[in-house]
Amino acid sequence: MKKITAIFVALALLMPTLAGCGSASANKADVVVIGAGGAGLSAAVQAHEAGAKKIVILEKMPMIGGNSLRATGGLNACGTDAQKAKNINDSVDLYVKDTMEGGHNINNPELVKTLAENSADAVKWLTSLGADLSDVGRGGGASVPRLHRPKGGAPVGPMIVDVLKKEVEKDNIEVRLNNKATEILKDKDGKVTGVEAVDKEGKEYTLDAKAVVLATGGFGANKEMVVKYQPGLKGFATTNQPGATGDGIVMAEKLGADFVDMKEIQTHPTVVPEKGILITEAMRGNGAIMVNHEGKRFINELGTRDVLSKAVLSQNGKTAYLIFNDDVRKSLKACEEYFTQGLVKEGATIEELAKNINVDPATLKATLDTYNGYVADKKDKEFNKPVEVSLSNGKYYAIEITPAIHHTMGGVKINTKAEVIGKDGQPIKGLFAAGEVTGGVHGGNRLGGNAVADIVVFGRIAGNSAAEFIKSK
Repeated sequence: MKKITAIFVALALLMPTLAGCGSASANKADVVVIGAGGAGLSAAVQAHEAGAKKIVILEKMPMIGGNSLRATGGLNACGTDAQKAKNINDSVDLYVKDTMEGGHNINNPELVKTLAENSADAVKWLTSLGADLSDVGRGGGASVPRLHRPKGGAPVGPMIVDVLKKEVEKDNIEVRLNNKATEILKDKDGKVTGVEAVDKEGKEYTLDAKAVVLATGGFGANKEMVVKYQPGLKGFATTNQPGATGDGIVMAEKLGADFVDMKEIQTHPTVVPEKGILITEAMRGNGAIMVNHEGKRFINELGTRDVLSKAVLSQNGKTAYLIFNDDVRKSLKACEEYFTQGLVKEGATIEELAKNINVDPATLKATLDTYNGYVADKKDKEFNKPVEVSLSNGKYYAIEITPAIHHTMGGVKINTKAEVIGKDGQPIKGLFAAGEVTGGVHGGNRLGGNAVADIVVFGRIAGNSAAEFIKSK
């Protein structure tokens, strides 16, 4: 966490902060992007590449990055050079199949196909800007490894934000931190004309624009809004950063936008109780298993997040343990943060670890012996999990986990051009959206790695569509 906090501070200090109430020309733009997370930054950079001259990003928080800074696992993509180098056979059809099944087939198939078809190019684009996405791991619900991340399994989000930040600076794209958009404006013909905002000093101003990209993220940190759509999640902790409060949902609703899947809210199954610290899915992808307080496995650890969350909540105490060893630890740089934060219990042997987490030593040893036998036989006879990594070598480690609110799959309705659709079924002229503020991509459950793919793929589409819209007028 110390490293990530340092990145937060560095990014905040490096980005320009403008009051937003200067001359009249300062408050006119070709494209205004609301939100400086991964989707907003991708949209702004792509809009510049597509020819938009003046782009302004409004960010209500004192730093850029949003929830993207908390993304650890990776970016899902198919048919990439990194996959081919590892002889991983993947395809658009398989990616679509996994995503639709993971989302209970209520996803918008056209959006999912667009995501899959553009995923490899998203990796290539980020790589051309300086990103390292050379390592490939496996996420829950994926038929093959397609989780692209930095070499050694380092956190993907801070790296992507840093790469995009540098490109924003190079392109001279204006970023206004501590500037909160409050309303999207439109004329009598229904065309978007700009944004009402409040600057860091609390002064209201109007920012005229030819096109607006909504990239404000989800509402996972807004407890009231979460409970409005899912009463059963009352009292749940969240993995979201404090700015994920659904502002874009409110603005879009006032503008007459249509919405989809608003009740679909995902809990992440591996979050540290009472701390809200997410343990990346890549841990399980790299070989970690889950056991209950009796020391027994109870689920396929590479199942979808909704299934795993339900399974954890059905265990005694509504928590479980993530068990791994030095081999898993060494394979994933991201897990070192958990040691730094004091979240990990350890033991030189399985029995010692069991005592340190108050689990019966004989039972836990039997569980791991059985599991290692499955690895040797290349077949998980209990839960049919793809088993490749043995846990036969110490040291051994455990992190207690429980589900917490993680992702809001619902949001504004968009088409494959990232145009926001109104309640009349027609695109709202000049308004585009990308990322977690939108709905339809993930359906009833999001697969790990698809959010990072979503923000880049649809962020780029939104930025390109905004630039093309300006040219057509």
